[in-house]
Amino acid sequence: MNLNGIIVGTAVFLIIGICHPIVIKMEYNWGKKCWWVLLAVGLLFAVASLCFQDTTISTILGAAAFSCFWGIHEMFAQERRVLRGWFPENPKRHAYYEARRKEMGM
Repeated sequence: MNLNGIIVGTAVFLIIGICHPIVIKMEYNWGKKCWWVLLAVGLLFAVASLCFQDTTISTILGAAAFSCFWGIHEMFAQERRVLRGWFPENPKRHAYYEARRKEMGM
């Protein structure tokens, strides 16, 4: 019996489940300007994926890399969700959000 598919599937499920709240917290605390952190972490995971010979570990690291890359897109989408009022905004960054709403005609 080969459990690699179940192991990778479980790992990807957990990675996506962890990345979503991380993106929300990063946008809340620092805004979308910290997207580069996700890029750097994603590149590190991608390089690590190339360095492992074990297919399962390499696949999991590759999935983590591309989850970070997708997180960059989600960082910008999260700001739009905050601007629409779907997520709470950081009160310390209220002036920024108000300026963005005026820019976007909201």
